[in-house]
Amino acid sequence: MSEIRAIAVSGTPGVGKTDLCAVLVRSGFTVLSLRDLAESLDCLGVEDPDDGASPIDIHALTDAWEFNGDEATAIDGHLSHLMDVDGIVLLRCAPSTLQQRLTERGYDEGKIRSNVEWEMTSGHWSELVEFEVETPILEVDTTSQSAEDVAAIVKAWLDAGCKSAPLEEAVRESIDWLS
Repeated sequence: MSEIRAIAVSGTPGVGKTDLCAVLVRSGFTVLSLRDLAESLDCLGVEDPDDGASPIDIHALTDAWEFNGDEATAIDGHLSHLMDVDGIVLLRCAPSTLQQRLTERGYDEGKIRSNVEWEMTSGHWSELVEFEVETPILEVDTTSQSAEDVAAIVKAWLDAGCKSAPLEEAVRESIDWLS
């Protein structure tokens, strides 16, 4: 494997982050939950009774957390791409499939709509550009791939040295659900 030790596994809720991380654990990765990290470092807000989510102060978390491990580690969370990591795996999913997955999870209509719109408009890429992230990025469409297939793609990327286009070029080449 390359010198990459800590990777972010990011993407809209429902794209397959946790399923991918479960496969990575079986491959020897340590997986950290972004929410658990935030809670352990006192960067997790009070749960919103309307949607059941607890806001993460991502700026405080990135300041408070420092990776000190030597083993391959994945941080599972939809904001993990903003952490100080060696590589970012950005999972994407076709909006119609994502809508179906979130419906099956029992999300309410408003939460489904906002997450599908976030995915449709490439919200994660907007944040990566806004924060001028220079970390290598691998974007993977999980719409019709198993977590095992996605894990194989991730491991091959890591083994190949995490080749990634510069951010602006990567954005131009990214998945565009609106075209």
